[in-house]
Amino acid sequence: MANPAVAIIVPARLASTRFPAKPLASIRGADGIERPAIAYTWAAAMAAAAALPGTVECTVATDDERIADVCRSMGMTVVLTPATCLNGTERCAAALTSLASYPDLVVNLQGDAPLTPASMVAAVMDLLVANPDLAMSTAVVPATPAVLAHLQADAAAGRVGGTTAACTKAGRALYFSKSIIPHVPPGTTPAEPVLLHIGLYAYRPAALAAYVAAGPAPLELQEGLEQLRFLEAGLPVGAARCEAPAWSMIELNNPTDVPLIEAELLRRFQVESA
Repeated sequence: MANPAVAIIVPARLASTRFPAKPLASIRGADGIERPAIAYTWAAAMAAAAALPGTVECTVATDDERIADVCRSMGMTVVLTPATCLNGTERCAAALTSLASYPDLVVNLQGDAPLTPASMVAAVMDLLVANPDLAMSTAVVPATPAVLAHLQADAAAGRVGGTTAACTKAGRALYFSKSIIPHVPPGTTPAEPVLLHIGLYAYRPAALAAYVAAGPAPLELQEGLEQLRFLEAGLPVGAARCEAPAWSMIELNNPTDVPLIEAELLRRFQVESA
């Protein structure tokens, strides 16, 4: 599959416990202009599409006409998906039948991740293309000592500071957790860097169908991590080890994340303009 037909789907739902209607939240860009948050993730999807070979189609998949109307007004391609989709992976699966053409591979670029670099999308895609036995692939980033210390401080305070992954040397995912895995005793240096999971996915369409057919799995529900359903169903998951970009990949999860994302958008602009 030298040049697969790719669909980059941006799931964007209206309901969110922590930040309702967050795809429509106003964010000031590096140029000083305020735009809805979904516009920045769309720009990230378009940048990734430009960096991939073959035919790439970008689409927003949403459950709400208000989001759809805003997206259409800004020239984005939109499909409506059921509000009953439990997560972004199910929304990508639901969107497949509404796309202009059926893809060979699907990328899930989550609507709350506007700072995702195109290089990371390419790495996840390359891993899936190079390994036909994989059902899906995702991205991991080695945690620096400072980031690991932050994760440990969060854990000690009873907070979830991020998702980590355990992988084989060949890049197969063994498990994902909101706890730090593998266990690193405080004050010790891990033999290998702890891997932070980045919520970016590439799938084969058949894997998406199998995911929906399998239904929610116990570990998925326990951890609150949608990708665990693939592992519980026995579907091989690849983990592309990527370098962290020069800016922080802050996701839009809470209203307090808006100024943080604005600062990182400016930092990214400065890095890319240097």
